[in-house]
Amino acid sequence: MSFLTLENVSHHYFSKKDFTKALDDISFSVKEGEFIALVGPSGCGKSTILSIVAGIVQQTSGNVLLNSEPIRRSELSIGYMLQQDYLFPWKTILDNVLLGPKIRNTATEEVKDKAIELLHEVGLSNVTNAYPDSLSGGMRQRVALVRTLITDPKVLLLDEPFSALDYQTKLKLEDLVYKLLKNYHKTAILVTHDIGEAISMSDRIFVMNANPGTIAKTFDVPIEVRDEMPFTSRRHPKYQNLFDKVWEELNKNDTTTPI
Repeated sequence: MSFLTLENVSHHYFSKKDFTKALDDISFSVKEGEFIALVGPSGCGKSTILSIVAGIVQQTSGNVLLNSEPIRRSELSIGYMLQQDYLFPWKTILDNVLLGPKIRNTATEEVKDKAIELLHEVGLSNVTNAYPDSLSGGMRQRVALVRTLITDPKVLLLDEPFSALDYQTKLKLEDLVYKLLKNYHKTAILVTHDIGEAISMSDRIFVMNANPGTIAKTFDVPIEVRDEMPFTSRRHPKYQNLFDKVWEELNKNDTTTPI
């Protein structure tokens, strides 16, 4: 049964004299606990889809359903993790993590203990009382992940969360995020330009076209690749085979001038 559903979703950005059609007739469903990835050229509307699912932007037409209810009326929470960590520099790491529960007035001792447990799980148990400026970029993103998970979101939206990191840190965080989301059975949507990241982390990949944004093709990631951790999966023969297919699909509608 579908957990998250987009039905014929379109979106226009309006100016005083004109409008831009960002998305056109986007339809797909995500099962509970499934991890999907959106890839495509810049400007194809990948992040707009996340903003609509998060309720930040109201789609021009179509429906977004979470557990068969309109997403704006659903009581299920949604977590959003961005490229920037947006940690408050004047708050300790633990206080940054507990920001959501404090806003909701749910920051009980039990929630605090859970936050400390999650920080331990991501290797940050020794920095709970430190401040963000003393942490590396990878550590800060781990804090941002814990801050997102502490509210127990039923859907996790990941908007290029590793793109600002060095390659080694990025690969380590991919493994960490993948493991945590599988362990906690989270439903997730990843937006990325990195085909390898999409293949190694997700169950399905949606390739998008631009002007306006549409779903061009969907690829199922082979079970043999999905059963491996992201770092290890890149060495599987079926990984490279799928990489070539996704690359070919992306190049079909690439209008840039060859170098």
